[in-house]
Formats: sequence, structure tokens, C-alpha cells
Amino acid sequence: MHIYKPEQEPAVRSLGPENLLLKGATLKNTKKIYGVSVYTGMETKMALNYQGKSQKRSAVEKSINAFLCVYLCILISKAVVCTTLKYVWQSKEGQDEPWYNQKTQKEKDTFMYLKMFTDFLSFMVLFNFIIPVSMYVTVEMQKFFGSFFIKWDNDFFDPEIKEGALVNTSDLNEELGQVEYVFTDKTGTLTQNNMEFIECCIDGFQYRQRDVRSELDGFTVTDGPVHKLQPKAGVEKEELFLRALCLCHTVQVKEAGSEETLGDRLDGMLPKPEEERGFIASSPDEVALVKGAMKYGFTFLGLENKKMKIRNRQNDIEEYSLLHVLNFDPVRRRMSVIVQTRSGETLLFCKGADSSIFPRVRPEEVDRIRLHVERNATEGYRTLCVAYKQLTAEEYMVAETGLQDARLALQDREEKLMAMYNQLETGMSLIGATAVEDRLQEEAAETMEALQGAGMKIWVLTGDKMETAKSTCYACRLFQRGTELLELTVRTLEDGRSKREERLLELLRDYHKRAVQDAPPVRTGVVTRSWCGSQEYGFIIDGATLTLVMNPPRDADASLYRSLFLQICQNCTTVLCCRMAPLQKAQIVKMVKNSKGSPITLSIGDGANDVSMILEAHVGIGIKGKEGRQAVRNSDYAIPKLKHLKKLLLAHGHLYYVRIAHLVQYFFYKNLCFILPQFLYQFFCGYSQQPLYDAAYLTMYNICFTSLPILAYSLLEQHICIEILLDNATLYREIAKNAMLRWRPFLYWTLLGIFQGLMFFFGVRFLFSNPALQDNGQVFGNWSYGTIVFTVLVFTVTLKLALDTRHWTWLNHSAIWGSLAFYVFFSFFWGGIIWPFLKQQRLYFVFANMLSSVSAWLVIIILILLSLLPEILLMVLRKPRGPLSRQKKPGQSNVGGIPSSQSSARPLLMRTFSDESNTVILTVFLQDELVFDGCCHTSLLQASEGALLTGAVGWDHQSSLTSADLHPLRFNKTQQRFQLESHDSKSHKTAPSRHFLL
Repeated sequence: MHIYKPEQEPAVRSLGPENLLLKGATLKNTKKIYGVSVYTGMETKMALNYQGKSQKRSAVEKSINAFLCVYLCILISKAVVCTTLKYVWQSKEGQDEPWYNQKTQKEKDTFMYLKMFTDFLSFMVLFNFIIPVSMYVTVEMQKFFGSFFIKWDNDFFDPEIKEGALVNTSDLNEELGQVEYVFTDKTGTLTQNNMEFIECCIDGFQYRQRDVRSELDGFTVTDGPVHKLQPKAGVEKEELFLRALCLCHTVQVKEAGSEETLGDRLDGMLPKPEEERGFIASSPDEVALVKGAMKYGFTFLGLENKKMKIRNRQNDIEEYSLLHVLNFDPVRRRMSVIVQTRSGETLLFCKGADSSIFPRVRPEEVDRIRLHVERNATEGYRTLCVAYKQLTAEEYMVAETGLQDARLALQDREEKLMAMYNQLETGMSLIGATAVEDRLQEEAAETMEALQGAGMKIWVLTGDKMETAKSTCYACRLFQRGTELLELTVRTLEDGRSKREERLLELLRDYHKRAVQDAPPVRTGVVTRSWCGSQEYGFIIDGATLTLVMNPPRDADASLYRSLFLQICQNCTTVLCCRMAPLQKAQIVKMVKNSKGSPITLSIGDGANDVSMILEAHVGIGIKGKEGRQAVRNSDYAIPKLKHLKKLLLAHGHLYYVRIAHLVQYFFYKNLCFILPQFLYQFFCGYSQQPLYDAAYLTMYNICFTSLPILAYSLLEQHICIEILLDNATLYREIAKNAMLRWRPFLYWTLLGIFQGLMFFFGVRFLFSNPALQDNGQVFGNWSYGTIVFTVLVFTVTLKLALDTRHWTWLNHSAIWGSLAFYVFFSFFWGGIIWPFLKQQRLYFVFANMLSSVSAWLVIIILILLSLLPEILLMVLRKPRGPLSRQKKPGQSNVGGIPSSQSSARPLLMRTFSDESNTVILTVFLQDELVFDGCCHTSLLQASEGALLTGAVGWDHQSSLTSADLHPLRFNKTQQRFQLESHDSKSHKTAPSRHFLL
């Protein structure tokens, strides 16, 4: 671009990404700008590079399609059977053309096969109601309205940003209950992305923030013994290092008293008030480093007209001309600035990751800093190294010309710029390093522990240094003290005796033998914390080694590398991938997603570098963090904090899946009950396509009579209360692998539908074996027959849903009993009036006449009871299921069902004991009233004051327990007894007459 000014030579400037304002950009620190629209619509870089989101389909949708194919086969089979039997029956003499129903000449001349095909289509139309078309509408309504429960959940509201959860798609609600792999970013996801400057190292000497006064007095702490004081680095080195922190960044200053609220502000985030000035930056690391320099006496005052001003320790203002900014990128992992002092010196300051800086400085300088960097990384701090280089006038002129030519290049601009950056950033002098703390998110450890207890495998994908990421994994309890770490990094590959490729294959086979071949067998698809003493494994790999695994040498077997790597990872409790590029994150997710069994994957992140893996996973979760909103905009769901993921999966996901799975099975079941009597009726009507039900009933069955109850169930049902789902993460495993929509439960529902359909038809037929069903001696006709069958059908399938309902609300009552009342009202109304627009009215007064017969009443009631009898017997005889039917294993924590590293106490209460000598009498009181007196284990006597045992007590009905039956016990050590805590004493009026299940 050429810039023309009066009486001046035209200037040539390059246009690059830094000159483009993307849609949604906010104007800051200037009143106006002059610009031109260069790319619009489909010509924008975003539109050109957008590959489109892959269509995400839930496992429930795939199961629906499979079940639909089965029912389509049943439909075709019924039509073929009826068509075949019709012509077999008509082939008998006198059946095809009886004397009372002679064929017309046109019917006799009709082509035989055409008539058979027409009859086949007629049967298809007659039986087509077995295909639950209305189910798709109900499923979409359930997903749409169900998604509002996530938005309305007050537990997801974050007062800091004053926002709650966000649902970008409702098609994957039930997928939240099927997650097997969780891929999480570290910075901003496991951590708060709220950086705090902790310490720095200058020329090998350690400067701690809490020791600022002593350091300025002439001493500092080194990396040697903690209490040993050593002379600090030279004043020139200190000031050079602090000037580098004040100059090598892209931070902007917002002075006090400006129009905007002051604060350390990131793009798109709310500001935090500061006393004097605020900083605006694209990364919180830069703000932390600038504020760290302020604590040591060097203050960045701002950038104006390419002039950077800083205040030094003597309160003098130093001014530097900003010549060039070599921007940070994920490949280089560093950034640099070229500045010029008032005296004319040209300096290059560079900061970046140690792996990027160390190869570009002198080796003797690295040795003084390396120990400091590694120690800080081990402690979980984010480390950056700082280097500088003084450029001569000739070197700068060459650099200026090279950078200008590269920026003006129309072809291969990025490659030429990268070459110039690498050329400039060589031969530097290492000054020191910084340590910045990024604290864990609130309840991050508890959340990860609960997810692992639910059977999910956690993969941490980060671009940070391995030691920092490893420390974070230990802090989040992803790695335990007893976890054996299998490391596959560049450091482990540098054997020296063999090539890296050979060493890689050797390590893969060794780790495969230890983690897969020699490991004890575990249940397929579940790798969790073990309390049985078996060895746990954690796997660590870096980006460079992952590149070798994904792209091995040409003469190597690529599938072997990937297969070994994937099998090792699948048998580890946690996998840590460090130094990862954004594209590598997506490759990892894709590899696991396409592995054997097609496990359901979830990716969670907060920044733009996480977008690729969020789009690749089955479910993408964005965190409303401090790195903009790109992850949120590209995600399926967005939450303010990581801790909200626990409830999103363990509670909402669990309930969504159970609800929609029951909805799908119920729809197929009730339609089979509906059409089976219609199919059986053809055997008694000469296969004449005579319908058993009236047309109004055929139309209203799925639309009005049976749709609202299942919709209300699928929105409101809580078979287990949310508190228990959160406290017992192991309940999540019961629905894993699409457990409720497998072929076995589908077969059960199908057999139940067949049984009840046979009961409806043949039960009513048994009634009709007596011709005199009315007091006046008249007999019922075929429409009365069909109406009785339909009445039994509607009441049975609705009451079946009532039996399945565990959580009753006024909406459930209204939907279930209201639907039955509407059916009765509609039948009276439809058959009680002569409708002028109907040519024939089949049900005129049929329903009222049917109910005038005591026999019809008796048969309807008996058939409903007999049809529901198997369900009632199963509910009575089935063993109690839920959290109370399982005993906690020794050392098992309350969260996630996995052993806690902090406690290995034995369980307080057990139902059976192997050592009778260790049993004592336990007395439980409710409001000073005896409610339990029996044996318990002596470990009760070791309970501490106020110990709370949640979800472990309930009434024993000799049947399954409901959530309302669960109550906490608190131990009173003074009285040596457990007391039942209850907020609702009304529900326990009958407590003394019942037994406790402990």
C-alpha cells in the first residue's frame, strides 16, 4: 500500500493480518480510523477457510434408525403374510366369489399380479401405524424444550461474569450421558488463566516476589539451599532483564480517569478495577509479566506514536522507539521486539518457551538458567525465558530491508517472514526466566475425580511444558502418587545407541507389554481407579514424539505405531499430551473417535486453539474464559467454569439419556400394541383389509391420546434425584455404551408389546364368545369389538408409563390422567352426535352403548390388570437398584466412587460381615425416637464427631428404593450413635414401624 502525504515522498507499507479488523472487533484507544472493506461475504478468510462442522449425530439417533429398520421389516412381513394368506384362502372353492358377493366383469378382467400388488399396498397402509412417525416430532420437542433446563439451571450461573450455561445445539443432549473420553485443555480449563507473577531468575539468581525488599537491599535466594543467601546478579543485568519485560510485549495501557473502567482487561472480558492504571492484552501472561516488572521498580507507561515509555527505579522516564514486532505464533513459540534507545543503540528483546530459546543462545548461559526453569515447571508454574541481542547499524539495515521485502512479498510472505525471524533470533544472550502461576479452577480436582469415577478417561491436551502440565495433573488428582508414568517424549527417545524411530518402537512395545499384556483384565470400556491393589498407569507424550507416531518413516508400518500407541492409552487412567499444536489436538480426538467401538468423545476448552478439537469431538464444550469467545461460539454447549461439567454430565446428561431412551422404546412398544390386534383381526375377517379401529381412533392415537404423557415423562422424569447422581458417579456407568437402547432391552419391550397385543385381542374375543352381552339380548358388532380393544389399549399403555414414573409433578398428573379423561370425553362426544359432514358414522352411540354392559366393564378392568401384571411382578420381585444396592468398597470416596488418596478408612456401615467378632449393636434414633437397633461393625466407634454418611439410609420396602427414601446420618460421638438428619419430619411418621436398610 502506498501512502501519499503533501510534500513528502510516498511511503510503502505492507498489509497483513495485523491490519485487518475482523467482524465484531471493538475500537479502542482511538476516536476514529480510516479503513476500506477488502474482503466481504464468502471472500473473507473465515469463510474461505471454513471447512464446515461435521454433522454430529447422537448414538440414540443411530439406535432409532436400527430399530426403525426392524419395524419396517415387521411391517413388510405382515403385509406379505396377509397378502399371501388372502390368496391362499381365496383359492379354496367358494371363498373367492360367494353367491352373495359376485364379482363384476371389471374385477374378473383385472390382472392377477396387479391385484396382488394392490392388496399388498393396502395392507401396508393398514399396518403403517406400526412405524412411529410421530416419535420424531416428540423427540425433537423433547430435545428442544429439554435444553432449556440447562439454561435455567442456577447452579451454572457465575456471578463473576454474570452469565450461565449456553446451549448452541439441542441435538446432543442425550450424548452428554454417554461420554467415554474427555479431552481437556489445561490453561483456562483446568486452570483459571488468571496469571500471577511469582518469581524470576536473572543470570542464574532467583528473585522471589515475597523477598523484594531483601533483594533490593543486595541479596537474593539462589537455586541452592533455601536459606542460603548469595550476592544477587549485577545491577546492569537486573535492569536489562526488567527493561526486557517492560518492552517485549503488545500490552496497551489504559490510564486512570479514562472513559472506560480501569483494569487488567483481555479482549472480550470484563475489566477488574486497579488503583492506578489498567492493562489491555491479548494474553494474561503479558499482563502478569508487566505487573511483575512494576513490583521491581520498572513501570511500563504506554505506547504512543511508536514510542514506548517506561519509568525506571530512579523515577526517570526512558523512551524507546518501537521499530519492529516479531509476533508470537505457535510454531516459533516466541516473540520479539526491535527497539532503539535515545542514544541510538538498537536492541532485540525476545521471550518464549525454553525449548524455543535455549537452542538460540550460548550453551554456557543455558546451564545457569535450566535448573531454575525445570524446578519452576515441576512446581506447576508457567515459565518463559528472556534473551536479548544488540544489533549493529549494518545488521539492522539488513534486517530492515529483509523484513520490508518479506512483508511486501505477494507470494510466500509467511515463509519469507519466518526465515527473517529465525535469522534475527539467533546468537542471542540469555538474561533470565520468569515463573507465572496459573491457579487451578475451583473444584477442578473434585470434578476430574468424579468424571474418572464415572468411567470416563481423561486426556489432557496442552501446549505447555511437560513438567508444568504434569504438576497440574497431580494437583487435579489425575495422577496419583502410586501411578506409574509411562513417558514417551523427545528426552526418552534420545538414547544415543539407536535411531529415534527404533527407540520409539522399542518403547511402545515395552509400554504395551506393561500396560496391556501384563495388566489384569478389566471390564471392557472402563478403566478407573482400582482399590484392589492393581497398578495404575499414566501416559505422557509430547508433540514432537506424537508426530513420529502419527507419521512414522516410510519403511515403517504406520498402523503398528498407531495401534500400539492407542492400546497403551486406552489402558491408562490418564493421558497427558504436552507441547501440542492445535492441529495435533484434533488428530488425537479423531484417532480415538474412529477407534474400535467408536467411543463417544467430549472436548472442552476455552481458547481459539481448542476450536479444532471441539469441532472434532462428538460433543464440544466451551468455557467462557479469558481468551475470547471463539471456543464458546464453536461449541455445542458452553459453561462458565470447569466445575459445572460435573453436573452437566453426571446429572443432566444421565437424565437426558434415560428419558429419551425410555421415550424411544416406549413409542415402538405402544405402536406395536396398537397394530398387532389390527393384524390379528385380518385372520378373522377374510383378509379383507377391514380396519379394527375407527378412522378417528387411528388418527388420534399417536397425536392426542398417548403423546402428552410420554412427552411430560421425557422432560420431567428423575428416576434418581440429582443429588444422588452427583454423589455417586458410578451410576453413570450403568447407562454407558448406550445400555438402554441395546438389542436386549429392545427385545424386552417388543416381547412386552406382543404379549399385551395378544392379551388385548384374544381377551376381548373371549368376551365375545358369549353372544348376549347386553341386558336386552342384543349383541355387540365389530365396531364395539374394536372400541373395547382400543379402550383397553389406551388405558394399558398410559398406566404402564405411570408405573415407570418415579418423579411425579402436577404436569405428569395432568398429562396422564388428563389424556385418559380426554379419551373418554372424545369417545362420548364423537359417537354422541350425528356429524353432517360424514357420509357414514361408524361409532354413533357405540361407546356409550359399550359401557352400558357390565361384562364390557369387567373385561376392560381384568385385561388392563392382566396386561400390567408382568410389570408389577417385576417391580415387586426385582432386587433394589441404585446407590443403596451397592456397598462402598474400602477406601472409596464419596465422590466418583473412587478411592480417596486422603483417606483409606473402612466403610462405616455394611450389610454383611465376615468377622462376627467385630460386630456391635447399633442404635439409630430419629428425633430421640428409636428407629433402628441391630448389628454393625466396630469401625463405627472410630467415626469422628459430625461424620456425615450421605445416601446410605432408607426404608426397606422389599422393593426398589426411590430418591425420597434416602436420608443422611450424622454421628454423635458423645452419645455414640448415628442420628438421622431430616428436613421433612412429615415423611417419617411411620418410621418406627419399618426397618432400616443400611
